[in-house]
This record gives sequence, structure tokens and C-alpha cells, in this order.
Amino acid sequence: MEEILKQYSTQKEGLNSAEANARLEKYGLNKLKEQKRDSPLKLFFSQFLDVLIFMLIIAAIASYMIGNHLDAFVIVVVVIINSIIGFIQEYRAENAMEKLKSLVHTDAHVKRDNALKRIPSERLAIGDIVILEEGDKVPADLILIESYDLGVDESSLTGESTLVKKDTNYENIKDFSEKIKDIQKYSKEENIQSKLLSMNSNVIFGKGTGVVIATGMETSIGRIAKMIQEDAEETPLTIKVGKLGKKIGIISIIICIFVFFINFFQATDILESFMTAVSLAVAAIPEGLPAVLTLTLALGMQKMAKSNAIVKRLSSVETLGSCTYICTDKTGTLTENKMSVRKDFLTNQEYSTLIAGLCNGVRYEDDELIGNPTDLASHYFAMDNGFKSLISNRNLEKEYEIPFDSNRKRMTVIYSEKDEDELNKNYYILTKGAPELILDMSEKIDFYGHENHFDSYTKKDIQTEIDRMANSSLRVIALAYKRINKEEYENILELDNREFENEDSQTHKTYSQNKHHGETFEKDLVFTGLLGIMDPPRAEVSEAITDCQNAGINVVMITGDHKDTATAIAKELGILPKLFSNEDNQKHKKVLTGQELEDLSDEEYNEIAKDIRVYARVYPEQKRRIIEVLQNHGEIVSMTGDGVNDAPALKKASIGVAMGSGTDMTKESADMIIRDDNFATIVSSIKEGRTIFDNIKRFLKFQLSTNIGAILTITIGSLLPIPTPFTPIQLLWINIIMDGPPAQSLGLEGPEEDIMRRPPEKGELIDRKTLIKITISGIVMTIGTLGLFIFELMNGGADVKTKAITVAFTVFVLYQLFNALNYRSSSKLRNTMLWLSLIGSFVLQVLVIYVPFLQTIFKTCAIGVFDWILIIIVSAMILVTDKIANRIVDGQF
Repeated sequence: MEEILKQYSTQKEGLNSAEANARLEKYGLNKLKEQKRDSPLKLFFSQFLDVLIFMLIIAAIASYMIGNHLDAFVIVVVVIINSIIGFIQEYRAENAMEKLKSLVHTDAHVKRDNALKRIPSERLAIGDIVILEEGDKVPADLILIESYDLGVDESSLTGESTLVKKDTNYENIKDFSEKIKDIQKYSKEENIQSKLLSMNSNVIFGKGTGVVIATGMETSIGRIAKMIQEDAEETPLTIKVGKLGKKIGIISIIICIFVFFINFFQATDILESFMTAVSLAVAAIPEGLPAVLTLTLALGMQKMAKSNAIVKRLSSVETLGSCTYICTDKTGTLTENKMSVRKDFLTNQEYSTLIAGLCNGVRYEDDELIGNPTDLASHYFAMDNGFKSLISNRNLEKEYEIPFDSNRKRMTVIYSEKDEDELNKNYYILTKGAPELILDMSEKIDFYGHENHFDSYTKKDIQTEIDRMANSSLRVIALAYKRINKEEYENILELDNREFENEDSQTHKTYSQNKHHGETFEKDLVFTGLLGIMDPPRAEVSEAITDCQNAGINVVMITGDHKDTATAIAKELGILPKLFSNEDNQKHKKVLTGQELEDLSDEEYNEIAKDIRVYARVYPEQKRRIIEVLQNHGEIVSMTGDGVNDAPALKKASIGVAMGSGTDMTKESADMIIRDDNFATIVSSIKEGRTIFDNIKRFLKFQLSTNIGAILTITIGSLLPIPTPFTPIQLLWINIIMDGPPAQSLGLEGPEEDIMRRPPEKGELIDRKTLIKITISGIVMTIGTLGLFIFELMNGGADVKTKAITVAFTVFVLYQLFNALNYRSSSKLRNTMLWLSLIGSFVLQVLVIYVPFLQTIFKTCAIGVFDWILIIIVSAMILVTDKIANRIVDGQF
């Protein structure tokens, strides 16, 4: 205590007001500071600072100038909707800081001017002496100088629901005099962690006194606040679409200028040349892409929401599909988050069931069973083994309880069995606890109703069974009982009550009585069995992990649990090989503890990071380091979390996944929330993400093949001594077909059959092979269109130019309708919308050709049956050439 007080220049009686004010002036108030944020208006207009959006605005202006007001209106609506969605997502992300600030408003009990005072927590200064009692919220980062049976709930920070015991046993800390000079540097050491309290933790039981060692932004929660205010990184989809938009824009502008000047120098009407060039630009720019992205991602979000996955950012849906690493918590995500008896070794089934059912602290609150995990596991074991029928045959009444204590490592209850003759009443002492203690306290063993004295051989056999369970990472609990009569029971209580009458407080009296009663009652017990308890893996997780591995996704378990427990679960689930051993880990590192990670330099860790599959005893702050190193290797990393101190890691991850049971703060920082805390839900979301990514690529391949076809047809047509094959209005109609229902319905295709049997997408949206394929499709469209166009011009006849243009226009539109069929998935799910859109588009095209009013607008004329036969045969060839193109790309020709 003296060294701590000296380090922080304080005293046990607390600071005086003048000194406290001086420190507040120096270090600032104990509150979280928020970085200056953009105004909502500025945030909204920043959505327009995007190359693709800028190109769409130009396209809208150009469309309006050439009289296509409807197209201009549609483009503007798409741009505005896209910007509103982006604004809402960014504005919501900034609310994470507000959630964090809302956690830390509280009052504190401090010693000031040698008196106990209650002050607002933001007025706490470094060196203040804070008094903590049951029910208090820790108001700043503290180091304990006094404690009595202090238990703290740190779940709001760590996400772990297990209570954490705190103490002031500094004797076991080596070199404490040096460590206290920079205590936060050593805060990850287990024996120092038990002396520190973090802001926003809750005191569940006991008392303590601590010295304030950090306030405001220097606290553990303050450091989190700094990290979550960093700018979020762009998703893979955003980056890829941005690159593609720039390339298309530059190429389109160059080609359109080229076409304009060709037509101009060929003495074509300058206004018509300009309109053709602008129409080509409108057709070439993928203004339908934002709409398709929004529609496809939004539909994906709806599907995922029905499967317990809530996505907060549209682009995060696709990011899941590109995911190469899933870093997941163990408890509650891979496991059921419910301790259960997985193995038992019972020498007396009946008594073991009674002990398991009666010797625990479970209770009902609002129809919900409440208790610590071990007690709940014992309770459910008893219920599954006929407990209710056993107690229905006995008239039992609870007389006394010695609750579980971390020092005693056991719990005892005493029940009486009522009898008509009170003097003959039997008392049953039922005990469960640490096996090594229960074995030492047991004089006999009950073999199915026969009590035998323990001999060394029997004890050795039981110890072997204990070791076998422990090596399987089971938490082992031993069960024992003893039967005494009424006189023995009352003598013990009377003796003890007299002995502890003079204790200085009721708390100490109760503690001393429990300790002494335990030593008295828990002698010469009769052993009845062992229970092996573990939080079991979820039934569906093993299959989900296999799916991930088949899909080229690496699953990494990150847990605060012990290394052996984590390894056992990882082996059972298939994250590690079934026969993986400690010797294997020495040769080829796959399991790493938090302390081992801390000891590794960046260079050393960088070499092995991609091989590690299990991280045990990891501190939440280390998750961010794990993510950064994997991302530096070019990996797309998903990270799960549920505590406040997981928030920086979730924000840093390519996609942060918060558990539904997690804190509000964590959910605000995440990109996706898993309502059922289930790993399998994450995997099904990845499948949906891959489907969406595939569908976005389908749309792009379909659209770009049309782009290439239209550009080549107009460009080559301009170079040849023939009229321009399409009018500006026809080009815009082709654009509507290309960006409209047929194109957008491709975004509704079902998943490919091999979608979870192929590696994650790491390349560009349009890779080299795809570009070759769509270029071949574009060339086929150009040859077919210009071929029929020239054929019709050569046939002559009345108004030959109008008919030739109508035929060329129609064959190019039908190319698009047949070409859409080339980009369907191999899914067995039927995409009804695609067929409806193809039929609808064909009907509209027929109307454009035969309705007189539309003939005037589109400069078309009626065509005959022979023309239709030619058009259908030529346009349908795209189905054949696509198969040939696939073989060329795959190197089969």
C-alpha cells in the first residue's frame, strides 16, 4: 500500500481539495472526449465526392440536354438514393461514440479532506482514494489497496460473463516496486490484473478501496474511445467499384470524343454527331451499377435478417463473401455458453443425483433459472437423471448452507429428512467441490449402496479418472455426503454460535462460521462420484467449420480461456487436427497464448500469423494486432466480439461482427449483428455474401459486354462508308434495356452449386479472363449487327436506311436478351423475375417497331417474318459463341 500511495503522491486519507483541483487542471476531467465531427449537411454532400457518382451526374445532364428527360430523372433518383443510404450508414457509425459516452456517467465515493464524500465521477483526479461497495460502478481505472471478498463483473468491457475475483495479495508479484512505476505496461500479467479495476466495471459483491491511476481518455475505456473514432477503412467492394468506375469513365470519354470527330470529319450533321457521341457516353457509363448494388445488397440484407444476421452497412454483405479469415470468440459462438456435464464417473447414481440437484445455488427469477454455470450444469444433470422422482419419495427440508467460496473451493448443504419421531430425524450433509479436496475429506466410498473404506488403490483409480477428465479439458467436480443424527447436528451449531459471538462484524462472523462449520461438518465424508463439466460445442458448428475450410476460409478461435480448454474444443470442432498435441505445437506453432503473443516482436509474429488457429488467454486489445497483421498479408478478416473493449478490433476488421448478447457499444461499432450468437449464422451469411458478389459480377459482365458491343458497332460503323447503325434515341433505349429489368434481375440469381467449395474472391471485379470473354461477346454482337445492317442496305428497296437501322437496332436488343441467359447461375432455384423481364423487354421492343407513334420517336418501321427469322438466328448465336468463349478462356481450344 505504501508503494502505491507513494507512486501516485497520495495518502490513505485521500487528497485535499486544493491538490485534487490542481490535478484536474493538469490532467483534465474524468470524461471521454469526442473528436470534432462533420455536420450532417456536410456528411450528406460528401457522398457526392465519388468518381462514379460524378460521372452519373454528367450522364444525367447529357441525357437532359438531348431531350431524354426520363433517363435523366432516373439517374438523378439513383444518385440521391445512393447518397442517402451512404449518409445514414456513416451517421449511424458515428453514434458509436455516443453509446460509449453514455456508459460512464456515475457518481463516486471518495476520501477528500480526510472525509468520505460523494462527487460526480468526472471530478475524480489521479491519486483520489475511491471506496467501492456492492452495487457500485467503478468510476475510473483503479489499483486496489484494500479488498474484502471483492467480485467484479467486467462483462460490459470484456464480454465475458464470469465474475472476476480481485485481491490485494501483492506478495506474489515479483519486482512490484519497479512495476508500480508503469503499472499499465504490466497490466496484462494475470497476478497484476487481479489488482486492477477498469472504469465501468460493476462490483457484484464484497468491498474494496482503490487509488485512481487513470482518468478520462487515459483509462482502458478511454483508449477504446480513441480507436473507435478513427476513420473506418473502405470495404473491398467500394475499392473495386471505384477502380472500375474510373477505368470505364476514362475509356468512355476517349471513345466518345473519337466517335464525335470521326462523324464530324465525315461531314455528318454536327448536332447529330454530338448527340450520337453523348448517347454513346450515356450507354457506356454504368449508371445502373449503384441501383443494382443497392437492390442486390438490400435483398441480401433482408434474407440475412430472417436468418438472425442484421447487417448495418450494405457493402458489408459483399465483404463477407470475400472473407478469408474468421476470427471468432469461443464462448457462446462456437459453444453453447451453457456448462453441462459431458462425462460422469458415479459409484452411487442415486446419491450423486441428489447431491447434484440439492447442493447448488440455482433459483428462479421471473420464470428464469438463475445460478453460476457450475450449479446450473449440476442442476440439469440431476434433472436428466430422475432427480424429481427421487425427492418425491423423501420428505427433505433444507436446514443449513455453506455457500461456495473460492478459498474453500467447495459448497455444502444440509438437509433433514422428517420423521414422526423428531429424535430419530436424519441429517444429510451434501458436498460438491474440487476433487482433490473432496477425496482428502472422504473416509469412505459408496459402491451402489455399500459403504467401503477408502484404500490407496481405490483412491489411485479415482485420481486416474480425474486426470483423464482434466486432460479432456473438463472441469471436474467431486460429490460426497455424510449422514448424522439430530444430536450431532445441534451440538455442532451450538458450539460454533458461542465461539463466534464476539466477532467484530456480522460479515466476518458469517465468514468465520462458514469456514469453521465446513471444517466440522465436512469430515469423514462418503464419496459418490465425479462430474466432468464443459461448455459444449454447438451441434451445428463443426459442419459450419468444415464448410469454411472447403470454401478456403481460415477459422481462428480467439478466447480468454485456458490454452488446454481452447485446444480441446478446437480439436473437437476441426479447427485443429484431432491428434494435434503439444509436441506438434512446438514443431509447428498453431496455438498461441496472449503472453506468448505479447513476447513476440512484429517481425517474429508476422512470420507465423497465418499459421495460428487458436489464441488462448488473449486480451481484447491484442485482437487489433492480430487483425492488422493478417490484413497486412492481404487477408479479408472478419472478427467477432461482444464486450466494449472488442469495439476497436471490430472497427478495424474488414467486417466486425457483434453478438446479439453483446453491449450496445459493441453493436454500434460492428458492421453486422448476429442475434443468436451462433457461428453457423456467420457462415450462412458468408454464403449469402458470395452469392451477392457473384450477382454483382453477373450484372457487370452482362453490362460491359453490351458496352463493348455498342461502342465497337458505333465506332466501326463510323469508320465504314455506311450510315450510323443506331440513332441516339435507340442507343438510349438499348441503355434502358441494358440497365433495366433484365440486367437487374440477374442480381436475384440463386447461389452457384459450388459456392462454398471454392476459394474466396480476391481479384478484381473484372479479371483478365472475364475481360477476354466479354470482349469476344462484344465482337460477336458487332459482327452480327453490322452484318445484318449492311445486308439490309444492300437489298435496297423503299426507305432502306430506316429498315436497316430497325433490323440492326432489333438484333442488338435481342442480343442483350439472349446474352442475359449466358450469365445465369447453376442454382436449382428458379429466377422467375429474369424470365418475366426478358419477355417484357421483348414485348416492348415489338411495340417500338410496330406502334406508329413509337415508330416516329424511334425512327423505326415494320419488318417482315423473314427479317425476324434472320434476327433471331443471328442474335441466338450469342448462346453458342459464349460456350466457345468459355472454352477459349479456360484453355480448352
